[in-house]
Parts: sequence; structure tokens; C-alpha cells
Amino acid sequence: MRENYLVFGSPLIEQDEINEVVSTLQSGWIGTGPKVAQFEEDFKNYVGVKYAIAVASCTAGLHLSVVALGIKEGDEVIVPALTFAATANAVIHSGAKPVFVDVDRETMTLDFDDVRRKITSRTKAIIPVHFAGRAVDMDKLNEIASEYGIHIINDAAHAIETEFMGQKIGTFNDLTSYSFYVTKNLTTSEGGMIVTNNEAIANRLKIYALHGMSKDAWKRFSDDGYKHYQIVFPGFKYNMTDIQASLGIHQLRKVERFHERRQQIWDEYNRRLKDLPLILPTAADSASRHGLHLYIILVDDTKTKITRDQLITELHKRKIGTGVHYLGLNWHPFYQQEFGYKIGDFPNSDFISERTLSIPFSAKLTDEDVNDVVTAFEEIFAH
Repeated sequence: MRENYLVFGSPLIEQDEINEVVSTLQSGWIGTGPKVAQFEEDFKNYVGVKYAIAVASCTAGLHLSVVALGIKEGDEVIVPALTFAATANAVIHSGAKPVFVDVDRETMTLDFDDVRRKITSRTKAIIPVHFAGRAVDMDKLNEIASEYGIHIINDAAHAIETEFMGQKIGTFNDLTSYSFYVTKNLTTSEGGMIVTNNEAIANRLKIYALHGMSKDAWKRFSDDGYKHYQIVFPGFKYNMTDIQASLGIHQLRKVERFHERRQQIWDEYNRRLKDLPLILPTAADSASRHGLHLYIILVDDTKTKITRDQLITELHKRKIGTGVHYLGLNWHPFYQQEFGYKIGDFPNSDFISERTLSIPFSAKLTDEDVNDVVTAFEEIFAH
């Protein structure tokens, strides 16, 4: 058994990130400033878009995106049932209603037939989640959006490197929000980024993210002298700091190297877990590039009596950390009480929710770590 606990989703932080953070601390400018501006510039170039706005989290990015599109009380936004609460809550905080739809059991992304069934005259947007790093079929999604005149806000919390037909997810549609949370493929500890090719929307986002102050209000403390700001919108405190951006600048430069390492781990898991009573994740189709954010397995209850929760407990005993992505939103009391959803409403999402388990999957993992994970599974299923 391992001596140390293998934390799920531990990030790989190297010396150049540490040096950049120290340099920022020594500079005296630790809030929103030049490092954030540099990170935004680097990230928009990586994705291939005109505008990038750094924010406090992907959740903040989703909320700002909904607000920037003018979505409000009385409107509806379609959200997959299988996602983190933030996707739905961003809609709720705008005053609109999230309308849940089922997912495809294999891809864990939007079930387009259910999307069409749930569209009404009040539907203003769809928020597709590019789940675990797997791209939603953007051709099918954009066909629906065009047919009904609906906005698309991409939830790319899992999908920094994800591509569809050779294009980064952020190059599609009105808006895309990324996450740089501590477990993500690129981390700033906390943080996110909204990208768009729409100048008017980008300007609104910049203002909304910092109290509704006139654009680039942080520059009022620059070397050029104090500048008065004006409040032009009742905005939010959603800005990123230079300390966070100091991490992101260097993490972004390594994102492809980290992706390559996760591909090696993915392939090793596939090779060594394939004969166990597990349903393993499938690779992206030829039209897409998988972001490889999560390695999600399902317990195959036709081949074992061990439940998902029992498996989590047994792995924990062997010092292997895990995650659950996710219990469907219809499994949570708030959405049941507020909107009348119940377990059983979304057959595919419910199937996944009952069986899903995410195992350690990070560029930080050593070959020994990977072997410890596989060995733990072998021991558990051997009993």
C-alpha cells in the first residue's frame, strides 16, 4: 500500500510559476494589473479569438455571459442535467430559469433530441458542457441554435485543449467560459476566462466584471497618474488578480506538454483496466480533440456487486483519492424543490450518476502513482 495519500486532481506546479508569483509579490502590484493583461493576451492567442477577459472563476464567467446577453427573468436557458451546479446557478442568478436536458450515455454530452423537446418560445440560450474534455458536436448544436435563434454559451470548464473540426471550442458561438480551478488542466488556483469574437460583448464583460466601472478601470492607478472612473452598470467583483495570472502565464506555456502526459496515463489506464468490471471512457471521434481533463469510469453492475460508493471507500482505504462527476442536478434537493425535478427524469444522466467515478488523472502523476491506482482496483475486484 502507498505511504502517502494520492490526492485526486493535484496540479503540477513548477519552479517558473513559483518565481513569477514571487516576482509579482515583490513588484507591489498584486491585484488586477499588467500580469492579468498579459495572461489575457496569451490565452486569446492560444484559443484563436479576438478577446479574452480574465475573471475570478468559470462560474463568474458563465454568470457574466448570461447577463451580457441580456437574459433575464422570464427567460429559459437549456442546461444538461449532468453537470456541476455552477452551470445552472449562473442562469438562476440572472433571474432566468434553467431547463435541464438529458445527455448521451457514452459521450456524457447533450442529448440533442431532448434539447429539441425542451425548446420553447422563452428559450434564449443553451449552455453545452464539454464534459471531461470531450467536445459537444458543434455542427448539430449550431444547427439547432440557428434554427431557433438561440444563443450558445460554451461551458468549457473541462475543455481548455478541446477542439472540434480542428478549432478550439472557444472559437465557436457567442461566448465560452473556461476554468482554471486547482484541479483543472491549467490552474491559477482559482480563476477563469471568458473568450469571444464580439467586441461589444467583450467591452460589456470587462465592465461588468469589475463593479460596472468604465473599461480597464484598474489603470486608474497606473504610472500615468490617477484617472477618475465612472459606474455605468451595477456590476460584480469578478476580476482576476496578478498573483493568479502569474501562475496562468506559465501554466499556459506547458499546457500541451501536460496534455501529452495525460494521454500517456489515459492509454495506460485503458490498457490495464479493460478486463475489470468497469465501463471505461471512450476516446473522442475523429472530428474532435479530447481535452483529457477527467478519466471517468462507470461501475459495471452487470459484472460486479460492488457499488460505486463501496468502490470509493475501498480506494480510500488504499490511499487513492477519487471524485464523482457528477450526481445529476435532478438529484439535489434545491432543484427538486425549486423546479420539481426528480431522480428518474433523465435516464442517461441518472444511469451515469449512480455509477460514475473519476480516478487520479493529472500530469503530476508518476508511473508509480498510476501503477498504485491500477493495483488498488485489481485488489478490490479480486476479493
